[in-house]
Amino acid sequence: MKTSLRMLAAAAALLAAMGCKEDKKAGPAAQAAPAAQTAKAAAPAQPAVAPSATAVTVDMFVMSQCPYGVQALNGMIPAVKQLGNEVVLNVDYIGSNNGGTLTSMHGPKEVTGDIAQLCAGAIAPGALLDFISCQNKDYARVADNWVTCASSTGIDAQAMKDCVNGEQGKKLLTDSFARASKKGARGSPTIYIGGQSYRGKRSPDAFIRSICKAHKNAAAIPVCAALPEPKPVNFTLLTDKACGADCERGMMQAQHILKNNVEKPVFTEMDYSTPEGKALYEKIGGEGMLPMVLVDKTINDDRDALDNLRRGLAPTKDAELKVLRLRSSWDPICMAEGGCAVERCKETMFCRPETPQTIELFVMSQCPFGVKALNAMEEVIKNFGSDLKFSVHYIGGGDADHLSSMHGKGEVDEDIRELCAIKHYAENYKFMDYILCRNKNYRSNDWESCTGANGIDKSVIQACFDGEGRQLLAEDFKLANKLNIGGSPTWVANGKHQFSGLDAETARANFCKHNSGLAGCANKLSGDSGAPVQGGCGN
Repeated sequence: MKTSLRMLAAAAALLAAMGCKEDKKAGPAAQAAPAAQTAKAAAPAQPAVAPSATAVTVDMFVMSQCPYGVQALNGMIPAVKQLGNEVVLNVDYIGSNNGGTLTSMHGPKEVTGDIAQLCAGAIAPGALLDFISCQNKDYARVADNWVTCASSTGIDAQAMKDCVNGEQGKKLLTDSFARASKKGARGSPTIYIGGQSYRGKRSPDAFIRSICKAHKNAAAIPVCAALPEPKPVNFTLLTDKACGADCERGMMQAQHILKNNVEKPVFTEMDYSTPEGKALYEKIGGEGMLPMVLVDKTINDDRDALDNLRRGLAPTKDAELKVLRLRSSWDPICMAEGGCAVERCKETMFCRPETPQTIELFVMSQCPFGVKALNAMEEVIKNFGSDLKFSVHYIGGGDADHLSSMHGKGEVDEDIRELCAIKHYAENYKFMDYILCRNKNYRSNDWESCTGANGIDKSVIQACFDGEGRQLLAEDFKLANKLNIGGSPTWVANGKHQFSGLDAETARANFCKHNSGLAGCANKLSGDSGAPVQGGCGN
């Protein structure tokens, strides 16, 4: 039996495993700056000292407002400072040059932040590492904190202003985007050490160890010689062969995540179908989704790994073992014969009843990918008319008193308002008038401008927001969590068939796969000319 596996430990816990990935078809978040002609490469991001003849080159491709790129740079900068002229660090930025404009995933502020960092490197390469570190302390404000960061790191203020606001900065970013594109870098961070792709842990020691390994004369470098040997951390990966390819992919993803967080992970694989596997499952409590990652007390010997994974670790009934929370979706009890009669299994995706001619779309209201999916549904609804029953649900956590979502309080508030519109303006999907309006500027607090003339009563939304709204959202979050849905957008056809995508044609094709013969299935809707454009928030 196939199941769609969604792997994600608590977001903060698995930060190092993640990345921001450029969406080639830029949505509302990908705002623009005018492009310029190619400039020569920006100065390397390291102290202005001549590199040694055997210095290792490190190339990093990032987005200045991507938290994962920020975290990687925060790990790399101390490593570069310790290694001095034995390493050359080049930092480039990921974005697109679309018909004469420069776009970046996190919007116009990120474009400005990218430019500011390139300008700092061009004007004062010896101060760049400290400049980036300064900006990274509040990376949401890279569009304006470059002024104070330039001042605190001794970079000429007027030269920075002229570069950031002038043609020089645009040329630097045009060229940087081109280098990232040539390298095929779309995810922030993308890292190469000594010409080899690096996918390991993003801590200073891990970076130093990898750079030393690539160095031809590492034994003569005191920093390399002084590195302690990493201590092993023991992980048990419990899966179920009955799950098939989805669990196999999940095991690979789990190992990838752990290798990014733990310097020396030691893996033992165990299958639920064996007596040993069943005994282990019962030993830790007899419930939980597979594949499952268990770790013993050796995690305490790697403090960085423990810090990275701490928020994703939960106790089990065995005091010697902790489980790393994952969004796996294979419950061996529910999937067994008669398993749907078990109370905890009744509301899982596997045991849900089939509901023909339905599409459910699970999103986060301030996720640019969720926004794109919701925008695509306007065309899908028009195409199928009364042959389609469509509903929107939201992804997050907590109860009515303590709600949380990936993009913060503003997203929680907007989720509530959109649910209020859904409840009170359900007829003919009138609520979409409000949602589509908000999607034009989804990070704005000005929700009221999307009411009034379009027939959505501001007072109705506000009364719901102040009253039942939080409980509505808590119930929606509960549904998403029971279904193990954590990525925005996630689509579900007929109540059981999960798929991903951002465009109307992907939605039509997947809906019609399970609802053949409908008139709208004969139409081709708008979408990418090749493979469906993918992307998402969470996982």
